[in-house]
Amino acid sequence: MSIITRRIIPATAVAGVMALMTTGCLAGEGGGAEAATDGGEWSSSTLSVDWATYNPLSLIIKEQGLIEETLGDDVEVEWLQSAGSNKANELLRSGSVDVGSTAGSAALFARANGSPIKVIDIYSQPEWSAIVVRPDSDIADLADLEGRTVAATKGTDPYFFLLQALEEGGLTLDDVEVLNVQHADGRSLLDGGSADAWAGLDPIMAAAEVESDDQLIYRNVDFNTYGFLNATEDFIENHADLAQVVVDAYEEARVWAIENPDETAQLLADAASIDLDVAKTVIAERSNLDVSGVPGDAQLAVLEAIAPILAESGDVQGGQDSLDEALGTIVHDDFAVAATE
Repeated sequence: MSIITRRIIPATAVAGVMALMTTGCLAGEGGGAEAATDGGEWSSSTLSVDWATYNPLSLIIKEQGLIEETLGDDVEVEWLQSAGSNKANELLRSGSVDVGSTAGSAALFARANGSPIKVIDIYSQPEWSAIVVRPDSDIADLADLEGRTVAATKGTDPYFFLLQALEEGGLTLDDVEVLNVQHADGRSLLDGGSADAWAGLDPIMAAAEVESDDQLIYRNVDFNTYGFLNATEDFIENHADLAQVVVDAYEEARVWAIENPDETAQLLADAASIDLDVAKTVIAERSNLDVSGVPGDAQLAVLEAIAPILAESGDVQGGQDSLDEALGTIVHDDFAVAATE
C-alpha cells in the first residue's frame, strides 16, 4: 500500500464513524464503526488506552491527541503506561485498559491461559529482542549460557525469544537460571554484575549498547513476533465504535511515522529518556512500522512456530491444546480492515 493511499484511508474511516453517529445506524456485530445508541452517542463515556516505549505509534497518537480529536468532549480518554507486554496483559485482564499493546507471543500466551483478548491491529514488525551480555563477558555464543543467570521478563517477547534461543543453542530452561524482572531491571542486573546475560528489549537494549557498550551476542529477527494491539472480547462486542476510532488513529499515526522518522525518534527519546541517536537507531533499524495493520496469516505463522516451545515450557495451562484454541480465535481483523479499505 502506498503512502498516499494510507494518508487518505484513516480520514475516510473516521468519516464513516461520524456518518454512522449522525444517523444512529449500527454496523454489523463486532465490525466497523458503530454509534452505539439512537441519538448518535458513543457506547461509553470513558476509554482507557495504553502507551508504551516499545510501541512508537502509541506515542504519536497520545502526543497528537488523535483519539481525543475524534471523540471530542463526549468521551474521557485515559492513557496508562505499559512497562512491558506482561504489564499490558495485566491491565487488560483487570479492565484497567480497554486497548493494550503487547508482543504477539505475549498475546498468544495470555489468551492460551484464559485471558479473553484478541488482536485488533498490528502496530509494528520489530526486531526488539536479543541476548545481551557485558562488554567484558566470556559468553560468546548461546552454548556459553549453560549454567549462567539470565535476566528476562516472563510473559514478554524477550522471554519467548530466550526460549527459542536456548533451543537453537541446544539448551533448555533447566540449563540456565532465569531472573524474572522487568526489562529496565534486567539491564541493571546485567550491568551491575548480578546477571550474566539479559534477554533485552528496545529501546532499553539500544541504550545499553551505546551507554554501557553491552554486546548483542545473538540476534534473530525471525524469533521476534509482531506488535499486537489487543482488546478484550467484551470491548470488541460492546464498544465497537470506540475500538474503530482507536484503530483508525493507529493507521493515521503509521502514515505520520513513516513520513516523519526523525520526529518519531524524538518522541521516543523523550518518552524513554534516551539519547536521540539511540532512538533513531530503534526507529530506523529495528522498528518496521511500514507493515499492514491487518492481523492475519503472517502473524499466525510466526505464532504457530513458537507455540510448541511455549507448550514445552510448562507455562501454559492446557499445553498445546490451549495454544491451538488460542491460535484459532485470537484474530479479530474487522476494525483494521475497515481502517484500510
